[in-house]
Amino acid sequence: MKKRILAVLLCALVTGSTLTGFKSAGDDKELVLFTWEGMFPQEVLDDFEKETGVKVIYSNFDTDETMLEKLAMAKGGDYDIVIADDYILETAIKEGLAEKLDKKSLENIGNINSLYQGQFYDPDDEYTVPYGAGIPLIVYDPDQVDIEIKGYSDLWDPSLEDSIALIANYRVINGITQLSMGESMNEEDVDTIKKTGEKLLELAPNVRLIQDDNTQNALLNGEASVAFLYTSQVTAALAENPDLKVVYPEEGLGFGIMGMFIPSQAPDKEAAYSFMDYIMEPEVAAKCMDYIGFYNTNKAADELVNPDLVVPDSVEKGEIIQNVSQEADEQYQKNWTEFKAACD
Repeated sequence: MKKRILAVLLCALVTGSTLTGFKSAGDDKELVLFTWEGMFPQEVLDDFEKETGVKVIYSNFDTDETMLEKLAMAKGGDYDIVIADDYILETAIKEGLAEKLDKKSLENIGNINSLYQGQFYDPDDEYTVPYGAGIPLIVYDPDQVDIEIKGYSDLWDPSLEDSIALIANYRVINGITQLSMGESMNEEDVDTIKKTGEKLLELAPNVRLIQDDNTQNALLNGEASVAFLYTSQVTAALAENPDLKVVYPEEGLGFGIMGMFIPSQAPDKEAAYSFMDYIMEPEVAAKCMDYIGFYNTNKAADELVNPDLVVPDSVEKGEIIQNVSQEADEQYQKNWTEFKAACD
């Protein structure tokens, strides 16, 4: 999921401040936020400091795995708030690195959209709060397409020959193929995954290009009339051409969620709860989602945020890509290699 890079540098003023949590220096208070670069508008961080007197020290990592390694070395300490991806949240919880939340300390917890709750990594929502969601979607130019696209299965329509642009994520493309077949995105049975590969090969004639960066440009410049895009690419495409049509596939969403959690040994849990609750305020949540361009997970902010970042109420909960067995993953990769070769 990552990320529009926009520097948010608050951390160089205090020696070692990016490595430790809450500190006191006279009346100064600090809270260490650990996440990717550019995840919050400066205005939000400044307003939190004005409101609470707690300065946010922004410490960033480049990958979820780096975050987990540093947090494990700190034994769940050093940082006050962490925001990371769904699959790594599951590991952090299992390793005892996440605080079990005191919901009474979170007045705004009821603002969270249930669509993004109860996920595999935290089924009872005991440790995490969704911050934003990435949802790859189909986008197409209705003036250039003869059919109404309602779901993934429509991508196989013969009328779309040589007209589709796809992102280059092998698990996601395998996954939406499986959803079109009525299967799970996280299928483990190798024989079933082989059938996925066979169906993917049938899609190849319709594929114009496969690329991960700026895939929306193929749609905007007319090279493709249909595209399957990451969230940030969907918003970029709509910003340039509002007449494009976005499809929330009838087979269900495939999405990823970024979640906030408080490390088990956070230096200042009180400040951490304060920050987490502040981020769940509707006005604040809207500012954050408008800034990073991810789907809004705060139901109370739906009327305040860019409407392109709100999933309609009619959309049902989908699936999140999860880790699978090595044998299953190898078959997914084999499917992908053969599919790309067929598209060339």
